[in-house]
Amino acid sequence: MNQPKHASSSPIEFIDLAAQRRRLGAQVDEAVLRVLSHGRYIMGPEVAQVEADLAAFCGASIVVGCASGTDALALVLMAKEVGPGDAVLCPSFTFAATAEVVAWVGATPVFVDVLPDTFNMDPASLRLGIERARQLKLRPVGVIPVDLFGQPADYDEIESICREQGLWMLSDAAQSFGANYRGRKVGTIGLATATSFFPAKPLGCYGDGGAIFTEDAALAEVLRSLRVHGQGQDRYDNVRIGMTGRLDSIQAAVLIEKLKIFEDEIERRNAVAARYNDALQDVAIVPRVQPDRSSVWAQYTIRIDPAKRAGMAEALKAKGIPTAIYYPKPVHQQTAYRRFPCVGNGLPVSDALGQEVISLPMHAYLEPELQDRIVDAVREALR
Repeated sequence: MNQPKHASSSPIEFIDLAAQRRRLGAQVDEAVLRVLSHGRYIMGPEVAQVEADLAAFCGASIVVGCASGTDALALVLMAKEVGPGDAVLCPSFTFAATAEVVAWVGATPVFVDVLPDTFNMDPASLRLGIERARQLKLRPVGVIPVDLFGQPADYDEIESICREQGLWMLSDAAQSFGANYRGRKVGTIGLATATSFFPAKPLGCYGDGGAIFTEDAALAEVLRSLRVHGQGQDRYDNVRIGMTGRLDSIQAAVLIEKLKIFEDEIERRNAVAARYNDALQDVAIVPRVQPDRSSVWAQYTIRIDPAKRAGMAEALKAKGIPTAIYYPKPVHQQTAYRRFPCVGNGLPVSDALGQEVISLPMHAYLEPELQDRIVDAVREALR
């Protein structure tokens, strides 16, 4: 007798970009060929087009495309002239790029803790972080909340603290573009929003890419200058210190086509996440989206007994099922960042999450029979 599909041991993709390509291949190929034909590979017409399309998608007034999500964050800090003596508050349970850009410009990242249910910045810890920065004679100037795994942070509360303390807020939406928060779309919240189009993101290109969203026209003008070496009237009129932070035309062309199916892919991701939650909630702590927001499920991450994590990962690997740990070590524990300050409690939630989290395959093309196979393997490993 043939085995059911979910009993197969053939490898499963953690993120199945090939399935998406089968859906969009012809359109993307034609879009790339148009760039090859006109030859404007840097800042070609596709860049302005994708900026307009992204703005229309989320309702932002202005979008500035750039070379990566990291550059998107850095460009905003450069435009705000953040530098030595300044402190920028960041969660520790995130990818290092969030804090990396603060150190790039000579400022000090101050690490705060996250909430155990959403994995996002804890507003109470943010208050402690601001106090800690001032105790160290630093000038708190801004906050970078991260929408981890696709769900927006508690923006109303964080924005309220920022207004009270005279700080700006830069939203790190590298994993959440396409989500909503209390009727507002990601990209329209705070001084600016930075996102990434790294291929593994929910909206990804075929290389590196990023964008900055803002309502501030003066800020956008500076951002456009900074991304091309600080140019003024032309590229040989350098009015400020900048970088090479441009989005190239081929990546913009890819994004134009992918954005056309993005809403459908978000719906599919949410269906996959709901199915996981129903099947795994009795054996693991499953992720929950707060009722006032949505998620694009950049990752599907559960929390389990730390003593079982390595064994579960090995058991799934033996069955052709990949897993990943985002993140095994919070940023404040990493060698390059240990010298930077944390709030006084040692960030216990971030420390605990680093030991408990494990992510399962998540993408818009995860068919039910493959998901059943993953679920069965997880349940067996945790039984």
